[in-house]
Amino acid sequence: MKLYHGSNQPILNVDLSKGQKYKDFGQGFYTTHLRDQAIYWSKRIADRFGGVPTVIEFEFDIEAALTDGLNIKIFEQPDKEWALFIMANRKQSEVDFQHDYDIVIGPVADDKMARLFGLYDMEIIDLDAVVAGLIYKDLNSQYFFATSRSLNYIKRI
Repeated sequence: MKLYHGSNQPILNVDLSKGQKYKDFGQGFYTTHLRDQAIYWSKRIADRFGGVPTVIEFEFDIEAALTDGLNIKIFEQPDKEWALFIMANRKQSEVDFQHDYDIVIGPVADDKMARLFGLYDMEIIDLDAVVAGLIYKDLNSQYFFATSRSLNYIKRI
């Protein structure tokens, strides 16, 4: 399967420590199977931090990763479990949330959803209201690589 990563510079070697903390699935390397989404992110990152919008293509062997026993979590849709997982990863506190997945696949929680999550944190709405608010969102996909072991299953092309 082809995956894409949008950046403001070419990436020769993936360095998991360069990923930002407090993102949807944690600190690591994010890709998507949607080329247009990667193009959008490359422009957004270049506008914000400088550099040249760059899309890097990878081949991902998910079957080999599954066969080799990697711990892969797949969120098919934005449900309660997905929302709680996203909020746990995004929450900045004294103790950072850590999960034990090598790879996480699922919808992107865009910045507009942060409002819903904030209302939930303030106990203004409940989890059902958060999930109901996601039904009308056009959600993109992300493939997240959390461990060095997971990187063995993506090859730059």
